[in-house]
Amino acid sequence: QVQLVESGGGLVQAGGSLRLSCAASENIFSINVMGWYRQAPGKQRELVASRPRFGSRIYADSVAGRFTVSIDSAKNTVYLQMNNLKPEDTAVYYCYAEQRSANYWGQGTQVTVSS
Repeated sequence: QVQLVESGGGLVQAGGSLRLSCAASENIFSINVMGWYRQAPGKQRELVASRPRFGSRIYADSVAGRFTVSIDSAKNTVYLQMNNLKPEDTAVYYCYAEQRSANYWGQGTQVTVSS
């Protein structure tokens, strides 16, 4: 079972940047997909960015060109670099991992963007 621990959320002004981190309890090479979802109040959870072990990264249209997902395999950590943040990016961000057809989630970290 993969455990995920997130960090890096907070309050930032519009146009600012934040970097989220998610440390996995297992070797990242054993995980098929890692990435980030978010959920804003009153809305469904949505995919933000996905980094498959093989294949291309996937981004939501609303964040493409502003957000970047990356992995540090030495630290078993996935990052979400968020630039040019907008108030509509305000949400709880969840790290996720897919391993052997099972999905695992972090506890969530709040990102608030003020206008």
